[in-house]
Amino acid sequence: MKFGKRLKQQIEESLPAWRDKFLSYKELKKLVRQISSAESCVEYGKADAEAEFVHLLNNEIDKFNVFFMEEEEDFIIRHKELQQRIKRVIETWGPNGTKPSEAEYKDEMAKIRKDIVNFHGEMVLLVNYSNINYTGLAKILKKYDKRTGGLLRLPFIQKVLQQPFFITDLVSKLVKECENIIDEVFPVEQEDEEEIVKEQREAITVAGKGIFRNTVAALLSMQEIRRGSSTYGHFSLPPMDLPDSDLIHSFQLNSPIPIV
Repeated sequence: MKFGKRLKQQIEESLPAWRDKFLSYKELKKLVRQISSAESCVEYGKADAEAEFVHLLNNEIDKFNVFFMEEEEDFIIRHKELQQRIKRVIETWGPNGTKPSEAEYKDEMAKIRKDIVNFHGEMVLLVNYSNINYTGLAKILKKYDKRTGGLLRLPFIQKVLQQPFFITDLVSKLVKECENIIDEVFPVEQEDEEEIVKEQREAITVAGKGIFRNTVAALLSMQEIRRGSSTYGHFSLPPMDLPDSDLIHSFQLNSPIPIV
C-alpha cells in the first residue's frame, strides 16, 4: 500500500478530534512536485524553494509536538485519577472497606476496568500517531531529495529524532503500567477469559465509539510499519515485537467489527 493511502486510512481509523493533527502529506507531496519542476526553479530559485519546503515541515513538526505533549499531559493526569479511583473503591466497598458491599464493589470495578481499557487504547493510538507521522516525514524527505537533488533528509531526520512527538518512552511506560493494573486488579480465571474478552470488546466498542477497533488497527499498522524486512534502512523505525500479534490478528479476522 502506498503511504498516502495508508495515512488516509490511519486518519479515518483515528479518533475524530485527532484527524486534523496528522501530517499534511498530500500538500507536501504537491509542493515537492512544484519545486522539482523547471518552472519553479526558474521563478523562485532552488534556495528559496528549499526554504519554503523546510518552513512547511517545521510547521508540521510544531503541530505534532503541541498535540502530542497536550495528550501526554492529559494521560499522566488520567493515569493518576484511575489509580485513585481504584484505591477509593477498594477502601470503601472492598471486603475490608468502610462500607463493604460485593455488589457495589463489582459494579464500580467493572466501570473502572472499562475506562482503563479505553485509556490504554488511546495511548496505543498516540504511539501509532508518532510512528505514522515520523514515517511520513522520512518518506516525503526521501522524495524531496530524490526529485530535487537536495540533501535535506539526513539533517532533518536527525532533528526529528529529538522532538517530543517522536519520544514515546513515557506513553509506552504508561501503557505497560495500565496492563500491569489490569493483570493485578482484574485477574481473569482461565475458564472465564474468553467470555470476559467478548464482553469487554462489545462494551468498549459501544462506549468508546470504536476505540477497540481503532486500537487493534493501530497495533497492526505499527507492526507493519516497524517490521524487519529487506527494505529496512537507516531511517526506518526499529522492528516492533508484539508477542500477542496472533491474538490481535484473530480479533481482526473474527470480530464483527471490520478493521478496514
